[in-house]
Amino acid sequence: MKFTKMHGAGNDYIYIDGFRERVDDPAGLARTVSDRHFGIGGDGLILILPSDSADVRMRIFNPDGSEAEMCGNGLRCVAKYAFDHGLVAALRITVETGAGLLPVEMFTAASGLVDRVRVNMGRPRLTRAEIPMTGPADERVVDQPLQVLDRTFRVTCVSMGNPHCVIYVDDVATFPVAAFGPAIENHPLFPRRTNVEFVEVLSPAEVRQRTWERGAGETLACGTGASAVTVAGLLTGRTGPQLLNHLTGGDLELAWDGTGEVFMTGPAAEVFTGEFRPR
Repeated sequence: MKFTKMHGAGNDYIYIDGFRERVDDPAGLARTVSDRHFGIGGDGLILILPSDSADVRMRIFNPDGSEAEMCGNGLRCVAKYAFDHGLVAALRITVETGAGLLPVEMFTAASGLVDRVRVNMGRPRLTRAEIPMTGPADERVVDQPLQVLDRTFRVTCVSMGNPHCVIYVDDVATFPVAAFGPAIENHPLFPRRTNVEFVEVLSPAEVRQRTWERGAGETLACGTGASAVTVAGLLTGRTGPQLLNHLTGGDLELAWDGTGEVFMTGPAAEVFTGEFRPR
């Protein structure tokens, strides 16, 4: 089986070209190839597939085999692969995801290959029912208290096609993400678990973020998470409509006007290709 290793701001996945390869057990394959010691190593597996309603379709599987709805960094890499490898000819395409059809605009370097991608991430979903969370279906969760282990956090929750819980901290570099991330991910408030963003505000237009991803643990970047942080910042008044987000693996540029879609721009890079022989 041929594969391509790609990353968006350090959020790395193994990509399989479903136009040319067949995967019968993607959940099992994700668990195998994601292992950084006995597999290829990555934050999960992404399949690039034909679509009846868009230019291409993507499916995302976490290292534990669970399927995610969306991944913004992964989506940028899917677009890059599709253009660079001749699956599409245009620099503006639509990608089918578990969160719906998302428009993508690509930008090429001097080499002619795509190096940056702008994604329309869609409208944020803000009610408990949409995220999903337990409690009153139509209620928004903005700066509400949440008791976790020995601390009480103020949380703002958003769905960008997948659930996110945004928490602001004073010093994100030293925050114990590995302790509180899994406790919040698996909190009974979130029936489908949740991704968790820990955020330090540097200015109204700049933040630093670390992410605990559902089913994957801490990752170097999360595009849907950065989008959720943009929404949470505007809802809580901490940041404005334009945001530069410094993630561990690189920077993302984001914008949200408070009512429409979130737009995210960031890098996409191909690392290497190879062949894997599933046992």
